[in-house]
Amino acid sequence: MTNSRFQIVGSLLRPANLLSYKDQIEHRDDIQYPFYDAFPGYQETEAADIKQVIAEEKAHGIDVLTDGEYSKSMWHLDFLWGFTGIERYIADHGYTFEDHDGGNFETRKDIGIRITAPLSGKNHHFIDIFKQLKAEAGDTAVKTTVWGAAHAFTELSVFNHLYGEDQVYKTAENLKAGLINAYKEFLSDYKAAGGEIIQFDDCLWELFADDNDKSFFAEGNGGIEDLADEFVAVNNAVADYGHELGLKVWTHNCRGNYASRHAAGGSYAAIAQKFLHDQHYDRFFLEWDDDRAGDITALQALQDRPNVEVVLGVLSSKTKTLDDEARALRLLDKASAILGKDRLYLSHQCGFASCDGGNELTAAEQWAKIDQGQRLAAEYWAGVTAE
Repeated sequence: MTNSRFQIVGSLLRPANLLSYKDQIEHRDDIQYPFYDAFPGYQETEAADIKQVIAEEKAHGIDVLTDGEYSKSMWHLDFLWGFTGIERYIADHGYTFEDHDGGNFETRKDIGIRITAPLSGKNHHFIDIFKQLKAEAGDTAVKTTVWGAAHAFTELSVFNHLYGEDQVYKTAENLKAGLINAYKEFLSDYKAAGGEIIQFDDCLWELFADDNDKSFFAEGNGGIEDLADEFVAVNNAVADYGHELGLKVWTHNCRGNYASRHAAGGSYAAIAQKFLHDQHYDRFFLEWDDDRAGDITALQALQDRPNVEVVLGVLSSKTKTLDDEARALRLLDKASAILGKDRLYLSHQCGFASCDGGNELTAAEQWAKIDQGQRLAAEYWAGVTAE
């Protein structure tokens, strides 16, 4: 097994034969996850492509493998779609991202969610995908990436208000408890299936940053401090349970990644105490590919947590060209002065295909950027052993 200081966040560009099925899924709300029954040949194509991408990851030196997230249409909602009690549908609008010219960019619209029964994470399809990944990986480490619990709760409760007298969950507290229990059920099954590393992906932290012009602050919302505390408590309840099971519990945070576009700004410094120091994760994948994340001194919030590792996303998965190595090395040096080299890793700020369409680059360009990251990491951490 290799030991690399370069890591991938999770997703990789899907091949055209798989995208032909994913494109059809996007426009159908009469089908339910994992959609195999609706499309003859889809499951076999997905399985074959996952096998191929795992082989490619190994060939490029990746030592914590994923399925490339080929089993997902979107980085987050597929996990909820796999719960008992969830129904998906095509909404009137998608999420709003910032376009290249600064205007609004609307995502795909199959983001609607209904709760039709008490939530359960048992017998989730992600367990089947994990077993395939584990079998193909051999003795190489693997991880499964899922939607962060607090982000999911916020979407269900704050953005969609899926509780009330006429709904399955009568109060927000009932909904929260039901969701956390479903996450715990999934983690129990994951551990029983041989899981060792779980990564919770989450991109709402910056909505709590007062230097983000698209934050809750900018919209005049009250109770922001209490909501942030609730957000952290939900994540910690799930992370703590993962630790009780003996899992390594990681998280990834970014500011949105859809077709090479982003959703928000906001610095880590503005939220570092709550969202870095106070969250009970073993490893943080953070985004520093541009200046929106602010100064890297935000890492000082982790100085008194010596067992926590940080993966610095100072490279970009959104661009076609190779990254500025001098800039990456400067940021690595600054971070090393704060936490020490032995607690740090290198990555791109996000996956290459958070949703199935992927970012605006080719597979060849993707692998070239990954190879660059591997080379930079090998040179920078020469002589430092990875755990």
